[in-house]
Amino acid sequence: MKTTRDQYTSKMKDQLDELNVKLDAIEAKAGEVKADAIEAYNVEVKKLRAQSKAAVDKFSEFKAASEENWDKMTAKMEQVRDAFVSSFNYFKSQV
Repeated sequence: MKTTRDQYTSKMKDQLDELNVKLDAIEAKAGEVKADAIEAYNVEVKKLRAQSKAAVDKFSEFKAASEENWDKMTAKMEQVRDAFVSSFNYFKSQV
């Protein structure tokens, strides 16, 4: 039976994976963007990729956290994920 930590870790991984798949799809649309908007589009995608990397890195720290630090890491992980989700949704709404 999965522990709460295992369930949470699995859910967090699934959320990050889903966001990265959506980000890949948006990035693939770059070819459809007008030439004058491509630079701004690419700058924003680069920022999202940096946030994605930060989220994945934090997730690695989260998975490796000791039981004593798990609760503290959960809050930090959620902050990083929420920032990524917010930035992603804003960017998506602008495309």
